[in-house]
Amino acid sequence: MLKTGLHDMNAPAIDRSTFLSTLPATSADRTAALWIVGISSILFALAVPFAGIPLLPIPAFVASYQSALAVSDIVTAVLLLSQFSVLRTRALLWLSSGYLFTAAAALVHALTFPGLFTPTGLFGAGSQTTVWLYMIWHGGFPLFVLGYAWLKEKDGGPRVRGTTRNAIYAIVLGVVAAMGAFTWIVTGQHDLLPVLLRDGRYTATMIGVVSFVWSLSFAALVSLWFRRPHSVIDVWLMVVMCAWLFDIALSAIVNVARFDLGFYAGRLYGLCASSFVLAVLLIENVRLQARTVGLVGRLREQSASDRDFYGKRLALYGAVVESSNDAIITQSLNGVVTGWNRAAEDLFGYSAAEAIGKPIDIIVPNDRKPEVRSILNRISGNESIAQHETVRIRKDGREIDVVLNVSPLRAEDGQIIGASKIAHDITEEKQSREKLRREIEERQRIFETSQDLILVTDGFGNFIQVSPSVKDILGFSPEDMIGHSATEFIHPDDLDKTREEMRAARRGAVKRSFEARYYHYDGHEVTLNWMGTWSEPVKRHFFIGRDLTEKQAAEAQFRQVQKMDSIGQLTGGVAHDFNNVLTVITGTIGILADAVADRPELAAITKLIDDAAERGAQLTKHLLAFARKQPLQPREIDVNALALEAAKLLHPTLGEQITIVPQLTEDAWPTLVDPGQLSTAILNLALNARDAMPEGGTLVLETRNIFLDDGYASMNPDVVAGSYVMIAVSDTGSGIPPELIDRVFDPFFTTKEVGKGTGLGLSMVFGFVKQSGGHIKIYSEQDHGTSVKIYLPRSSGVQETEIEALQNAPITGGSEKILIVEDDALVRQYVVTQVRSLGYTALEAANGADALTIIDSDKTIDLLFTDIIMPGNMNGRQLADEAARRRPDLKTLFTSGYTENAIVHHGRLDSGVLLLAKPYRKSELAKMLRTALAS
Repeated sequence: MLKTGLHDMNAPAIDRSTFLSTLPATSADRTAALWIVGISSILFALAVPFAGIPLLPIPAFVASYQSALAVSDIVTAVLLLSQFSVLRTRALLWLSSGYLFTAAAALVHALTFPGLFTPTGLFGAGSQTTVWLYMIWHGGFPLFVLGYAWLKEKDGGPRVRGTTRNAIYAIVLGVVAAMGAFTWIVTGQHDLLPVLLRDGRYTATMIGVVSFVWSLSFAALVSLWFRRPHSVIDVWLMVVMCAWLFDIALSAIVNVARFDLGFYAGRLYGLCASSFVLAVLLIENVRLQARTVGLVGRLREQSASDRDFYGKRLALYGAVVESSNDAIITQSLNGVVTGWNRAAEDLFGYSAAEAIGKPIDIIVPNDRKPEVRSILNRISGNESIAQHETVRIRKDGREIDVVLNVSPLRAEDGQIIGASKIAHDITEEKQSREKLRREIEERQRIFETSQDLILVTDGFGNFIQVSPSVKDILGFSPEDMIGHSATEFIHPDDLDKTREEMRAARRGAVKRSFEARYYHYDGHEVTLNWMGTWSEPVKRHFFIGRDLTEKQAAEAQFRQVQKMDSIGQLTGGVAHDFNNVLTVITGTIGILADAVADRPELAAITKLIDDAAERGAQLTKHLLAFARKQPLQPREIDVNALALEAAKLLHPTLGEQITIVPQLTEDAWPTLVDPGQLSTAILNLALNARDAMPEGGTLVLETRNIFLDDGYASMNPDVVAGSYVMIAVSDTGSGIPPELIDRVFDPFFTTKEVGKGTGLGLSMVFGFVKQSGGHIKIYSEQDHGTSVKIYLPRSSGVQETEIEALQNAPITGGSEKILIVEDDALVRQYVVTQVRSLGYTALEAANGADALTIIDSDKTIDLLFTDIIMPGNMNGRQLADEAARRRPDLKTLFTSGYTENAIVHHGRLDSGVLLLAKPYRKSELAKMLRTALAS
């Protein structure tokens, strides 16, 4: 209240809207102006027909008129300059100059008027002097009004820099100089000027000049009209310009000679023009003076009220200080205590009698005494200190934490005589704050480093906090989810279950465990196991979600292995029993055939039975192959020779429209396998490839030496790490839909039409490979082709080849930064682990869009290592092209489940582009990374 009282006693702030140059015009202002213009127009119309009537010459009229005009203009200019001294606008300065100019012109015009002071006028005036002065006078003022109109704005327009006094001096000197120059021209250079008035009559030159002057006045009126919004002074300036136009018209256009009716009437309009703005300014000054008198009275009343208030306040001050819960201490600038309230006694243990008159050092630790001197120095420099945390000592020697607010203490004359200090004990608060800080830091670290997904939502299900792990789990950044509803990310089928769990938590369930699917950034579903709880005090849901993707993948793989084993046992048992039946049938059909040899019709029937039995035997053979129970005759073979032989046999089988391309690795390892069964497997795969290429295409037969390491074996439980010979059959056909990949090896599963396949071809190949201790992998992309890879164990007991020796050479890593782009989470995790074990810095992304975001944000990436086949709108080739456009220096290494030759022949890679075919061992990965980085 003290500050409020002092503010009320100060002079009121300037309200710029009280000045006529900025005060918006009201409808009353416009109505009054229109009435005056209307009446003036009527009088003008009545005077025009009689303007040329000669009247009695009265020179004294001119002197009186010019004097009144000059006084009116000077007073108007002074009032406008008084407003300018506050508002400092260029527009007001320009308008004030116009009124000073008209005052000066009126005075000079009167002094040079013939017959007024001398027969020909003062200053050596000639016959044309006053006529030219009249034109300069009446043409100059509209120019100033035009300048005002274009300078003014809603708030008055641009301001003058520098002091207002210098600006006023400048315009006064400018007007005097200009008027002196004009006077010299129309007197001293009189004979050089064109003749405007001859024998009391106007010349043709006069008509042109006066028309120009009248046009300037009209232009000023139009500019004022269009420069909105209008202030009060703008409205009355328009009235002035209307009267100015009537003045020129009557005095210099429609009249005939001096001292006719138009001569006198026009000057009356000129006198009125100079009076309108003056009258409005004088009325406004009277109003402001009345307001000032009223304000002074109110200030006196306020002063009396404040004195009474301060008396009561001083009486209450002592009670407030003594009843305060905070210690209030006053001290002199030399540190001596002068005031000590009861709270200070309780806080520091000293009574007021013990503390007052003693130095403040009695409660200050030795190491804090320089701090006290620094505070007093700052206070003496008129500085206040707020919320300063420090340590003080009680009388019993115990240290306490306090927060200080220190202000200067002033005498009645305003001089700083000491310091007022408020001390608040924060010992317990600081201990609690430190404990809270540690807890918050610990929780924040858990939140930021958690591998699980932590979500916090409000009562409406909108995300408030999202842990950074969301990037790895769902592909979103926390900013993508915060502020959005959880319903935007949850699978629609799991929404009701999630809402029910949230309602249960709000009903009091402490912990709830449930599963729900969320959408990944690239669109696929991610199943999360949730633990959730509700906090009533903060009205928040807290959830911890664990990604079940790896677990589900492992379970699915385990189920697949179990399913295949179960099917194998079933088919093996069925085939065994069926073979027993077929043994009886095929054994007895021969006897029956001999018995009916002389009866052709019965012999044909026995032939049909024999053929059916043979087909049944082939069927059981396939079933036994899938069940891994067929009798095999393995021997060490050269896979290159077998592949070349198979290629020769396949040419007539597949037809001319399919091109067979062998791509065989030199020094391919031998393998221990049944050659007949391997040939049959290659034939089955080739026939499937042919069916996928009805319009023709390319079939690639490839061999390669491969080492499947522990990492690959960990992702494929049926694989034993070691050396293998790979035989790949790749086509450029229609491919296999992703949803059918996991079923292609199931017996009797086929996508062919009824009657065009038993569905046992791939299952027989699968069983043969597994029975031979090998591994089979299928890669496919719709509309691009399929690659089936058979991995057969390398035959033991052979010498180490040059290729194997190269692969077993010491592994070389590096320190560069590599971005790994792989859509399969398990493969991505495996590759990241291997790359980091080689010493590289590894970044990871699940799709092209995420990879580009990382590339844009990190300019230090040295290599892009990307899978070629990825879901979504961008494959690996397109990603590499876009990355090269953004980072021309970025190197690229591709990887794919297709063999290099198949990819090249499909046209997916350009010649010379580096590709690492899956699967690969760590040494191959290390070698290709160094090759790519050095390219």
